Amino acid sequence: MDKPTHMTSKPENPQPFNVVIVGQNGRLMYEALLFVASLRLSDPDFASRILIAEPQAGPLWKNDPTMRHPELLAALARLGAEIIPFESKHFGQSYPYGNKIEALLAMPEGEPFVFFDTDTLITGKLSTVPFDFDRPCASRKVEGTWPKLELYGPGYTEIWKSLYDMFDLDFESSLDLSQPDEYWKRYLYFNAGFFFYKCPRAFGERFLDYALQIRDNPPRAAELQVFDPWLDQVALPLVIHSFGGARRTIPEDTLDGAVSCHYRTFPLLFARENDHTVEVLREAAAPNWVKKVLKEYEPMKRMIFQNKGDKVRNMFDRNALPRREAKIRNQIKRANLWMR
Repeated sequence: MDKPTHMTSKPENPQPFNVVIVGQNGRLMYEALLFVASLRLSDPDFASRILIAEPQAGPLWKNDPTMRHPELLAALARLGAEIIPFESKHFGQSYPYGNKIEALLAMPEGEPFVFFDTDTLITGKLSTVPFDFDRPCASRKVEGTWPKLELYGPGYTEIWKSLYDMFDLDFESSLDLSQPDEYWKRYLYFNAGFFFYKCPRAFGERFLDYALQIRDNPPRAAELQVFDPWLDQVALPLVIHSFGGARRTIPEDTLDGAVSCHYRTFPLLFARENDHTVEVLREAAAPNWVKKVLKEYEPMKRMIFQNKGDKVRNMFDRNALPRREAKIRNQIKRANLWMR
């Protein structure tokens, strides 16, 4: 598992799969509409189900998280998306990143899925990606955000090994031996912006089990670590490893490449993504029945429709971007153009 899988050919008839995203009242429902619109634009022949998992009101939410917006729901239905409700039993308001874990438990059992964060655009033909649903992987568009090492405290190896040992997993086979010892890239670490497997319920049950055990009873080497907001990203590589996955089991030029873009915020999208991605954004948002809804969300209104995004874009050379995202953010903030 120390080497990414290199795929040299694509099957003529890729296995059908469901697309899963989370949608709820506020930012995520507008991003969900834009995501689905971009998928329909970029892959008009996509015939699989698009499922929007919606957390329901309950004791773990201060406010009702459901998408109470008739025009938005009508637009999603027009695009062929299905709303799948789910109950928040473990996370909810206190840890909304847990939505993606609990949502999987409401998905159709035994049907392959690809999960995406809603702050993603589909920019190519998703239906042609040769997913190996028996060997999951996730987004490598990630920085070394966890763990944060304490002076004189445990190192990367001790912390990560303690987690693998906690679930009786083989730690050594997870390492990328081409990377130096005690360098974060040596250890299996993902962004949860996308991941996939052959069964959402099997994946979700294990994801939930691992996340709750890590949160509630971390091993000694990790007990001083902060798990909010990193809990999903800490548990995810363990889950993927447990199912026989790897760092990369799909071609490098597909997800987080030519087929999808996890933009995260609109200022970052305009600052660093390629011209095609910006074109997809504008075209997906252009139909009046989509635009009317998206304009209600202030960052979309200002960045897409009032052309503030162009001002951000003109501030940066895409061929010479700062290496650290923080520098990009700070430059945008100094121009009073940062928003989410």
